[in-house]
This record gives sequence, C-alpha cells and structure tokens, in this order.
Amino acid sequence: MQLKIALAQMEVAPGRPRANLSRMLSYLGKAKEQKADMIIFPELAIPGYLLGDLWEYEWFLRECEECGREMIGASAGIIAVFGNIAVDWEKYNKDGRVRKYNACFVAEGKKPAESPLPYPFYIKTALPNYRQFDDARHFHSSISLALELGRPPSDLIQPFKVTAKGKEISLACMICEDGWVDFYPVKPPLLLAKARPDIFINISSSPFSLGKTALRHGLFSGLAQKVAAPLLYLNHTGIQNNGKNIYTYDGASRAFAPSGDVALACPSFAEGLFFCRCDNGGLFPEGDASGEQPPEIAREICDAVVYGTKKFLEQCQIEKMAAGLSGGIDSAVAAALYTHILGKENVLLLNMPSRYNSPTTIDLAGRLAKNLGAHYASVPIGGSVDFTAKQIRSIRVNGRKLALSDFALENVQARDRSSRILAAAAAAFGGGFSCNANKSELTAGYGTFYGDLAGMLAPLGDLWKYQVYALGRYLNTDVFQAEKIPEGIFAITPSAELSAAQTVGTGGDPIYYPYHDYLFRAFVEKNLSPLEIALWYKEGELEEKIGCEKGLTGRLFPSRQDFFADLERWWLALGGLSIAKRIQAPPIVTVSDRAFGGSDRLATSYIL
Repeated sequence: MQLKIALAQMEVAPGRPRANLSRMLSYLGKAKEQKADMIIFPELAIPGYLLGDLWEYEWFLRECEECGREMIGASAGIIAVFGNIAVDWEKYNKDGRVRKYNACFVAEGKKPAESPLPYPFYIKTALPNYRQFDDARHFHSSISLALELGRPPSDLIQPFKVTAKGKEISLACMICEDGWVDFYPVKPPLLLAKARPDIFINISSSPFSLGKTALRHGLFSGLAQKVAAPLLYLNHTGIQNNGKNIYTYDGASRAFAPSGDVALACPSFAEGLFFCRCDNGGLFPEGDASGEQPPEIAREICDAVVYGTKKFLEQCQIEKMAAGLSGGIDSAVAAALYTHILGKENVLLLNMPSRYNSPTTIDLAGRLAKNLGAHYASVPIGGSVDFTAKQIRSIRVNGRKLALSDFALENVQARDRSSRILAAAAAAFGGGFSCNANKSELTAGYGTFYGDLAGMLAPLGDLWKYQVYALGRYLNTDVFQAEKIPEGIFAITPSAELSAAQTVGTGGDPIYYPYHDYLFRAFVEKNLSPLEIALWYKEGELEEKIGCEKGLTGRLFPSRQDFFADLERWWLALGGLSIAKRIQAPPIVTVSDRAFGGSDRLATSYIL
C-alpha cells in the first residue's frame, strides 16, 4: 500500500493560534488537492512554543483548545497529525496552576484517532529544562502522569491506529526531545518500537544553533535504523523569543527510510509543503527531494542572522534602519546585512567622527556606504562633546567644579553618537537604529551604557569577532558577489578610536581578538574555569585546547605573570558591571547554544 505524506514545514507565529490555524488549514487544503493521505504539522503548531507566562492565561488556553477542535473537524478525508496544548481543567501542576500537556493530536474523519491512551493525544515525555527551555515549568509529562495513575510510563507511550485506503496502520508519534534517546532514562522511541508501528513521526519545535542541524539529522537517521521503520522528522520555521534572545527555526525537516537514508530533505529557513511516499515499509521521495548539502559554517551563520534579523524587523514593523559606520568590521557587516535585507533605499548610514578618528577609517566608511548605495552622511561630534564637557564643568558639588576624566570623555563620545545623533536620525528617517556589538564585547562588558550598546537589535551579538570577519567575507563573495565591504576594513587593526592611544595602526583596545575571542568562548560556550585554562597554559596545551593560533600566548604575554593577570582580569570582567550591560543590551539574534540572555543564564547572572 502506498501512502502519500505531506510535511507542512510552516512558519509558526508565537501566541497567535488563529493565525497559525489559518495557515494550517491552508496547507491542509493543498495537501488534499495533491491527494495526500496524511499531513503532519510541527510541535505546538497552534500556540507556538516560547510563550513565557502566556501559558498561564485561561483565555489563551481556551482559544488554543477551540482551534484544535476546528483542526480535528477539518480532517475529513485525510489523516492530520499536529501539535497543540492540551488542558485538564480538573487537575493542577505542581505550581498550583491548571494542568497542561505538550501534546500531539492525530485526527481522521473529523474525530481523534483510536488510541489505548487515557487521553486522546500523546503527551510529551522528555521536558527540557535547560538554557531557554522551561517545559518543566509549564507542562506535565507523561512520566509524571503515569506515576500519578500508578501505571508504568510504557502504558502512556503507545501508537495511534488510523485507517488509510481501507487498511489499518499504526503511527508512533513523538514530540521533539522524546527522540533524543541518549539523554533520558525513559526512551519513547524504543518503547513505541515494541508495538512494531508502521511509521514513526517526530514533531518538533527545535531552534537553530550552529552545528545542531547535522546533529539532529544524524540522531534521527540512526534512530530510523534502530527502530527499523520509516521516520518522519518535522520542524517549523519562523522566529520566537524569550524577551532577550531571538531564536530562528530552520525547518530542515527530513524523512528517513528504515536504512537511515534520507528520502526527503526539506530546505533550511524556507516554509513550504513537501511530499514523500511510504510504500510497504519503505520511504521514497515524491518529486524533487534533493534538499541541500550540509552548509559551510559561514553560510550557516549568514542564513541564520539574515533570517532572524529580517523576521524580527517584520515582527516589529520596522522597514528602515539607521546604523553607525565607524570604518571597522562590525559596523560594516551590520550595514551590509541591513542593506541586503531592507534594500539600500531603506538604510541610513552615519559616520560620526571625533578628533581621534583617522582619515583611514573615515575613508573606509565612505567607500563602504558608496559600495552599498545606501544613504550616507558624516556628522562630526567634536563640538557637541566639547559642549558637554563645558556644561559639566559648570556643575559644582561641595564648592568644587565637576570635571570629566579622559576615560569618561570616551564614553561621552559613544553616547553622543548613539543616544543623540543616531537615535534622532533614525526617528527622522522613520526607522530603528542598530547596535553593532559583537559577542566578545558583550562578554567583557566592553561597551558604553546608552552608547554603542544602544539600539533596537544586535544582529551580531552572538558572533565572536572571527565569526564577524567570516560573515563579512561571505557577504562579499556569496551574497553580493562583489567587494562591497572594502578589503581595507578586513585588514585594519580593530580600534574604538576614542582617545589618542587608540589608533587603527596600533590598536589600543584591551581586547586582542585573535586570542581573547577564544578565551571568552572557552568561558561562555565551553563552561571552562580559569583553573583549567591555567593548567593548559602550564602544560603548553592552551592554544590547541581553546582553538587559537599556536604560540600566540607566548608572543602576547612576555611573562607568566602577564598571562595570569590577563586571565584574572577577563574572568572578573565576566561578572560585575558587564552583567548590567548585558541585561540592558538590545535583543540578540541567536546562533549558538550559549547566547547571552535566556540561553546562557549563568554568564548573564554570574557575580563573583
């Protein structure tokens, strides 16, 4: 028997059940037109996933329930598998709030499919409670329910029975984390396999991070082989956020044959309806199943940052952006991104030089703006900075005139650029303005309150400096296919140019990116302590362990005392004032497993 199966790799709008239902019904209609026997939708396709305390609003839960009933009612002539919230209004979670389940529904003939489960839906078993995930806070698991009912978990992890083309088939449904069998003691796929189901289905809401797509595909390919059955993995597209991090969802759904081979590869970051064919236990493509090859890291970064930035601007109804243009790599890449996403006519670039800005960076900023074709202006800040210093000197405290130190004047320059000129120019232009900070700067707190850390969005905030360089190269070679970002911007030494000691010839910044990028990454993403770093340094293994250039620490630090002083400085910088700066920084387009905000709670709240 042949089954035509449709995978609805749809964009899920968080907190908008009616909009999601409308999209689902549209795909359902298209699947019927294509004579599909089954259609599969993602995890929590109706409500969305990262909703925070919206899960506690009764009106929202009831609206999701009603949308779910309408979806079931639309299942005439097709089998529909979809994710939704399920509510038991007579029971409560441990926090005293109404009982909620992250559930998978299977419907046919306008009613729920047959199942031996105590409820007409499958309940998610593994509830992730790490980084941005708070499932255990909001949902009740099948394991907890089994304990409550005095039954083994296997009783609540059973396949659904449906009828297709007059023949009964068995569907083993799982929800996202349930498929990660190596990480949890109760393993739903293996329990489901005991019933010898015809097809395994995993519906997911799995946010993108670098390298995760390949990891997922390897996991489910191996799982298909282990259970010796076709396995369909469906993820959605779109963005969701936790109030600080913007998470992109790449889709990248797959259909795996029992051999583990890919029968259907859906593209990344693209919404659509994709088909495969199940025939006597085999799984085959329906039409073009070429999908895509595993991307290089720069392409992965570009795809995620462009997609996340574009979707967030659309969500905020921002059609124009202003950005500062210093002549350095961070502002250059941000400017190129906004021009690519919004079009050159919707981007305003401003170079705001002081007496410390070199002719080199001023020239590079102008060349970049010309190459991009965006609106451009130069607005010197020397006069306004001097005026601020003069005004401060007019203030007396205990009979003494206040005066700004040289360091304080550096911050005045940064604030004058962002909070005064850039913010006002963006308002006059009718758009938002960008924060161009990178991840190293956020790690160390190397940025000014209400200055270069101001803005509505930080598209580069989860990228280390070397990743910003790689993204800039990729934009030139693959996106624009022209040298939009001048080669000189890649070549100059990064410098804030806020004092006479900071120049593009000598640097002068406290962060030496070829080393500190990798040190900070070890702290933030690899969970390493100064003790481990110090031991590797002592054994001569540090560069190899953290990934930077071999021999770099020897050239950078003349003595052991210099090395340990630097290590202590930056470990202490991770806490303290840096925390306040990260909290007040704009939302971050997230591409790693450990972005500041909800993805890395330790590094956000850490205080020595």
